[in-house]
Amino acid sequence: MVIGSGLVGACAAYELSAAGLTVTLLDAQRSGRASDAGAGIASPQTFHDRDEHWYRFGCSALQHLRDLVGRLAEDGVAVGSDAFSACGSLVLALAEHENSFFDEVCSAVLGRDPTVSEITPDQATSLFPPLAPPWRALYSPQSARVDGHLLCRAVREAAVRRGATSVTAAVARIERGSGKSLRVVADTDTTDCATAVLAAGSWSPSLAETLGAELPVSPTKGEIVHLSSKADGGSQDTESWPMVQPILNFYLVPWPGGRVACGGTFEANAGFDVCPTAAGLRDLLRECLTIAPGLAHSSVVETRVGLRPMSPDDRPMLGPLVQAPELHVCTGHGANGLLMGPYSAALVATGIVSGRPAPELAPYSPSRFS
Repeated sequence: MVIGSGLVGACAAYELSAAGLTVTLLDAQRSGRASDAGAGIASPQTFHDRDEHWYRFGCSALQHLRDLVGRLAEDGVAVGSDAFSACGSLVLALAEHENSFFDEVCSAVLGRDPTVSEITPDQATSLFPPLAPPWRALYSPQSARVDGHLLCRAVREAAVRRGATSVTAAVARIERGSGKSLRVVADTDTTDCATAVLAAGSWSPSLAETLGAELPVSPTKGEIVHLSSKADGGSQDTESWPMVQPILNFYLVPWPGGRVACGGTFEANAGFDVCPTAAGLRDLLRECLTIAPGLAHSSVVETRVGLRPMSPDDRPMLGPLVQAPELHVCTGHGANGLLMGPYSAALVATGIVSGRPAPELAPYSPSRFS
């Protein structure tokens, strides 16, 4: 049983089905799922966190995304550039007072990946025309963007083609069954299974609790505004623009068809509220137009809200629970779910199939909080 069919859960179901296991994918289709709202920055090349294992994990995750798109195509599920594309990314210092912060980013980033380089402000604005001229800029041509909603739909379809059963149902609790089995109690049925994967994002802790396990993951609300960029009465060629990651501001992610997403707010105490707010929209538009004043005449299309599942150390929780080894957790990715989630799910699936947790998951074991 896989509980949660966001991108992480869908990928777990796909990997387990591809390995020949009998899989049922359960999902309550709750509003606020992070996969449907995330901006989709897949750019480990521009990580300035000095945790080398995390950086390498991110690079492996991006390569896994590229491989996954190819595997889906082999399974007859096409994934176009609307769902995944290597568009590149700009990391910016917007003003001179950000220079010291930018130097710190450079010292972490430039020594890791030879494809990343510092470019001139004019070069940056030529790549993303609406930009205000930045103070300094790094360019990463291999960074990619992920549309979580579209990719998730493709992965679910491929999982079903591989034999998985997809059921819309809210899971009420997880119990111990006979022997070493688990019993998953949903609103439509009760099913025993040998193994379960808990990939319900911010809703995972309440389900782990029904088994007596504590899972320190909490929702952080994020609002992202989507704009439709117009010029001379027609859509600009936003598909070729890179993502924009100012070091001290919100980010911009361009998509085909003139769409540009600006995100994202971090609201740690909003609970499970999924309503856009006036304050959130104000902050997003203010920062968006500070970064890219050329977007001032864009239309506001929608505001999306997602609940990022955050752990206390901002790292995911991956692998079997100590209290219930038959329950494998795959959640807590925070703002990195669309990049890290598919790779994490594949590693968790590998551990289930082999009977031994994948060694790459050791730093992210849920037991670190036990």
